[in-house]
Amino acid sequence: MPSGMTRTTLRHMTYFPPPAEELRFLDSELRQLDARRAQLLARRAWLITTLQQAVQPVPPVWPNGPTPPGPPSRPEATAPGVQNVLLVLGGVLLTIAAMVFTLVSWGHLGIAGRSLVLGAVTLAVLGAPVALLRRGLRSTAESVAGLGLALTVLDAYALYEVVFTAADGTTYAAAASTALAAVWAAYGTALAALPGPAALRLPHPAALAVAQLPLVLWTIALGGGPLTVTAAALLTAAFDAVLALRVTERPVRLVAVVCGFGTGGWGVLAAGLLSLGAAGPSAAARAAALLLLAAAIALGVARFAPRPELVTGTAATGALCLVAGLGGVLRVSVPGDWAVPGYLACGIALLAAVRGPEAVRRGVALASGAVQAGAVLWAAPAVGVTLLGPAAWLRHTWSGVPADARAAVTGDAHWPPYAVTVPLILAAVAVVLVTAVRSEQWRPRALTAALTLTWAAVLVAPTALQLPYTAALLIQGLMVSALLALTLTLKPVPVPVPAGRVAWPAAGLALLTSLSLALLSLAAEPATLAVLASLTAVFAVAAWRGRTAPVAAAASLAHATALACAVGASAGWRPEHIALLVLVVPVAAALVAARLDDSVTTVAVEVTGAVAALVAIGLAVVDPPLLALVLSLCAVIAAGTAVRSERRSVGYAAVVLFVLATWVRLAAWRVGLPEAYTLPVTVPALLVGALRRRRDPVASSWTAYGPGLTVTLLPSLATAWGDTEWTRPLLLGAAALLLTLLGARHRLRAPLVLGGSVLALDALHELGPYLVQVTDALPRWVPPALAGLLLLALGATYEQRLRDVRRVREVLGRMN
Repeated sequence: MPSGMTRTTLRHMTYFPPPAEELRFLDSELRQLDARRAQLLARRAWLITTLQQAVQPVPPVWPNGPTPPGPPSRPEATAPGVQNVLLVLGGVLLTIAAMVFTLVSWGHLGIAGRSLVLGAVTLAVLGAPVALLRRGLRSTAESVAGLGLALTVLDAYALYEVVFTAADGTTYAAAASTALAAVWAAYGTALAALPGPAALRLPHPAALAVAQLPLVLWTIALGGGPLTVTAAALLTAAFDAVLALRVTERPVRLVAVVCGFGTGGWGVLAAGLLSLGAAGPSAAARAAALLLLAAAIALGVARFAPRPELVTGTAATGALCLVAGLGGVLRVSVPGDWAVPGYLACGIALLAAVRGPEAVRRGVALASGAVQAGAVLWAAPAVGVTLLGPAAWLRHTWSGVPADARAAVTGDAHWPPYAVTVPLILAAVAVVLVTAVRSEQWRPRALTAALTLTWAAVLVAPTALQLPYTAALLIQGLMVSALLALTLTLKPVPVPVPAGRVAWPAAGLALLTSLSLALLSLAAEPATLAVLASLTAVFAVAAWRGRTAPVAAAASLAHATALACAVGASAGWRPEHIALLVLVVPVAAALVAARLDDSVTTVAVEVTGAVAALVAIGLAVVDPPLLALVLSLCAVIAAGTAVRSERRSVGYAAVVLFVLATWVRLAAWRVGLPEAYTLPVTVPALLVGALRRRRDPVASSWTAYGPGLTVTLLPSLATAWGDTEWTRPLLLGAAALLLTLLGARHRLRAPLVLGGSVLALDALHELGPYLVQVTDALPRWVPPALAGLLLLALGATYEQRLRDVRRVREVLGRMN
């Protein structure tokens, strides 16, 4: 066949489907390819996850879609934890069931049946852990052993209810606890002797826990008193301590530590209560013997304890027991005032008697510090009464000299009992701090604490010893001078700590003492004047030469203010006249502050002077003319302070004070015109605004002139609207017109807007009656007609704007 004929024939025989059918065919093929691709991707993701988890492969499950497998869920509890919870819960439930059977269902069986059931169950349960241990089920054996131990307790109770019904309860409890402790210990030892896995951990700790009872219960059963029972508890604690130090099993050692601390703490507490309640030397000696036993146990533990922290704690406990025992003997041997000093002496003696390793010495030092801190806390109420008690004289000023120093501070307070030895206690602790603390790190703090305690001892001494009132004043005055002299002469301490670490506390103590002294001196007029004058002078010298100039200067000015008030009251002046004398203090403060170089001292002096000025204003507030004078003088002082370049802002305060003085004077003259009060503010404000506009032409007129104009225009407008005369509205309108013209001439918004607004409102107020008359003369249909015309005009305007919007939209549409 010719080749050309073949090509022609095949071309006519080939079938080409229509485009729609071909498109459906292609879409079907693509969907099959997508499904196959999704299956392959899912299979690939599963394989990767399987390889990463390194687990045995599982038969693949071909997914129907491309959903990737999620991360595997993790268990929230471990298998051993779940096992232990189940075993413990099962043992508890079985124990409860046994208790219910013994206590409730016991009466349904005879004596033989009861014995047979309990004995058989107990023996079976106690023997079960042997088989469980051989199979390697140690946790289950622990749970079953615990159930067996609980059943032995029920057996003991059953024997008491059935066999030993006539026995004494305490005696039987002592015998039962002894037997149970021995049986449990032997049971644990027997299980430990078995070949194979390790012994159970429960029987020996349980035996040790029960062993806390026999000695105490036997003592009670034999008729022992509180001393004997306490001794038994301490001996039990000693047994626990020996086991804790010698036994190698961790569970037994842990239970021994807990039981030792619990039983020993109970014994120490009981011995301490017996010592405090002892009424004579014999009882105190017996209680002291118990405390010495407790101290011996604690110190023995400190001798052999493996950890330094435990050594320090037990040594401190033993030292405190020694102090409690010896102090209790001294307490019943000396008068009540010397009981606390006796305990303190024992605590201080610990520092001299301590020997041994560093951890032991640290514990004994902590015990001594605790005793001294307790003594200081016991003395704190007496110091507080001495320091704050004189405040009661503020209500009884110059009412008479009290009988003694204690009467001077206990007008509204109660003096603590047995507080005669408070000065001795505070001084002794201060001496210990100075002599015992040698560390460079703690030495400055110890010196500060010693200074504070010495101050407290000297402060409270006149009150505690009931010295005369004058002696108390003299001692406190000398103490202020000594503290301030310390700030003058104190040299830097030979450690890398600034001397101010001690100088500033001394200044603070001097300030507190001066306040207490000033209040104490209010009992008599001569004492008040002499004390305040002396304090003013002493603090002034300290401010001139000392390191604590800010505190001393402020204190000097404060006492000078009080002195001015006292002098005026002594002269019989009225409070408003005393205010003029008090103003001497702000004047002096302003003059002194101008010559100081220290910024902190300057601020302290100026603030104190301002407070003195406020005191003067408060004194003069009852007399308006004198109040205006005082405010004017304060303004002069503030203006003089504002002359200094760094105190320009005080000028605002001067302006405010001048304005207040003017207002007070006008009120005293019964002036009712608002312009008389507002113009003194407006004129300076406008002058300041003009100066600012000259220096800064860009500044807004609202900032420069707005506040000053508003202060006068608004009150005047409010007054004009309520004024029935024509003079005020006419003058206000003329002023507003002039202000508007000036604003238009100089193109300033603030004068133009404020002046025009006030002018329009003033004109509206004047034309108001005529507008009302015109409104009454119009027919009733005119207002609705005018309203309708207005609405029609607005509607037409609105329609015209809508038409313009449509035209713009059509133009934009044609452009698109």
